Amino acid sequence: MAQYFRAILQSGPARPTQSETLARGWTWFSHVEVLERGQPAQIVPLCEVPAAAIATLVAERAAIGRLHFGHPRIMGILNATPDSFSDGGKHETVSAALAGAARMQGADILDVGGESTRPGAQFVPADAETSRTAPLIAALRAAGHDQIISIDTRKASVADAALASGADLVNDVSGFTFDAALAPLCAERGAPVCIMHAQGDPATMQDAPSYDDVLLDVYDFLAARMAALELLGIPRARMIVDPGIGFGKTLEHNLALLARLSLFHSLGVPVLLGASRKKFIGTLGGATVAAARMPGSLAVALAALKHGTQIVRVHDVPETAQAIALWRAVVAGQDHG
Repeated sequence: MAQYFRAILQSGPARPTQSETLARGWTWFSHVEVLERGQPAQIVPLCEVPAAAIATLVAERAAIGRLHFGHPRIMGILNATPDSFSDGGKHETVSAALAGAARMQGADILDVGGESTRPGAQFVPADAETSRTAPLIAALRAAGHDQIISIDTRKASVADAALASGADLVNDVSGFTFDAALAPLCAERGAPVCIMHAQGDPATMQDAPSYDDVLLDVYDFLAARMAALELLGIPRARMIVDPGIGFGKTLEHNLALLARLSLFHSLGVPVLLGASRKKFIGTLGGATVAAARMPGSLAVALAALKHGTQIVRVHDVPETAQAIALWRAVVAGQDHG
């Protein structure tokens, strides 16, 4: 039976001698939770953990372009769609999207999307999605935005046009299972990829999601997709993983993933969390309207940092940047600015 190793991460200046730093980042661990299907979890010291598992956890994560992951990074959401769950229509025109990007002070990555993937969303044809995203990406570059730009798409033709317009990274909510041509395109172009887990299609994914063990099932899916993409010519050094909060998952599923989020570091690549303004935040925080979920989104983002999560994908970029700066200073007892 396969074993899974989850670093129990801590932060702050007081740490034991027998500890290791996660991915040369801001958290450390002296113990690991060993998980196995059908068995109770065990907490063991580092001396009882296989050397290969420790090596994966401590290895520095490969940079994406000029972006290294020695400290937390922010991905700002820029949806050029009329129907996204939180900001649909807000950035539908190029001029509005450019104004929105200008407000995202502190974003390391701009994630441009042209197809809503909210629960119940309907399919958008590739030509319509391209017309929403490629001109915007070209305009962002022309306006001097030098951040990493990500294209949030499931479709090869959309990604092709986006990369030609100045995008750097392809972020696929289907984990590269929707369009068989997308992964080979990324391999050919040398584009980094973000592999997300989703159960089902956006139109139906929230109908009745179920898992044997949501944490391990999502982990196994991501591990399998990484192996498949590697065979197609995308090296692990160009991969990011995302457990897909809210994509074919109940409230309980989301909380189970968030409680043990650090497991995904055992995949050996940067981990991204996209939970901003999602329904579970409104359910737990009493915020029916998505735009009122910023405080809860900040809380989840900071909790993710305790798990060593390298990238948080958010709507409220300046507020998140401020929260992260204060969190880092308080934890370390010094100003990182």
